[in-house]
Amino acid sequence: MIMTCTSLHTHTPFCDGKDDVETLCRAAWEKGIAALGFSGHAPIYRKTGLKSGWHIPEERLEEYMDQVRAAQRRWAGKLRVFLGLEVDYIQGLCGPADRDIQELGLDYIIASVHFLLPPGGRLFSIDGPMEELAQGVREGFAGDGEAMMEYYWDALQELIAAGGFDILGHADLVKKNNQNRRWFNPEAEAYGRKIRETAQAAGKAALVVEVNTGGLNRNKISDTYPSVPLLRLFREEGVPVIITADAHRARELDGHYQKARENLCAAGYTEHALFMGKNKRPQWTFEPL
Repeated sequence: MIMTCTSLHTHTPFCDGKDDVETLCRAAWEKGIAALGFSGHAPIYRKTGLKSGWHIPEERLEEYMDQVRAAQRRWAGKLRVFLGLEVDYIQGLCGPADRDIQELGLDYIIASVHFLLPPGGRLFSIDGPMEELAQGVREGFAGDGEAMMEYYWDALQELIAAGGFDILGHADLVKKNNQNRRWFNPEAEAYGRKIRETAQAAGKAALVVEVNTGGLNRNKISDTYPSVPLLRLFREEGVPVIITADAHRARELDGHYQKARENLCAAGYTEHALFMGKNKRPQWTFEPL
């Protein structure tokens, strides 16, 4: 059986992607992808003061939305195109439940934790260069990587509780810069407790979790987000999953989907979710893996 593919986590040059809207649409159509969703990084400067090179500038958000909506019209009847954003949750500063995000009329929202704001510390990214993470751990957690890890999972649980989104993005992103267990041991009791708490929270919130192949597509890690142990916990809690590429180039739109399928099967999943659009509420359908 050939698995139906969609690609809802996609970036363009409006943020940190490389290929434009039309190029991505054409590539998705040529690959036989059933639906393409654009999820540019939502603007954050006004709320955080952070000057980022990988978020949509405030002044270009409307242009981004207009281009995707134009593509929806242009590709109607050939390719389902959806308008979304990937919205950062940063404690006390911004999140997908913010009124300005909710009033945009998006088809869907992916919510992610890329940044941590430790008490009394400075905002830093867990997804950027190792040097930035190391400085953030030194300044915000007195060099304690385990404390940083627990704070990340606490932030993710706060995001789930706050709501306002449809898909939980790359849930165990904290592992990206943890080569050779530099910061924490993913097999330790503390890590296991945190991921179980998060899976339970996701189950109660009735949200969809992405199985993200972006780290594989860009050779950052050798696994999906999440890894199989967390996927098993999501399955136990009845959390549905959607496979996404976190594509920054057209060639990545269905990259490493077979690996995602293998991980899902190893975790006990037998089906994956497909997004069908929004009619007051998100519409989902489920197909076998």
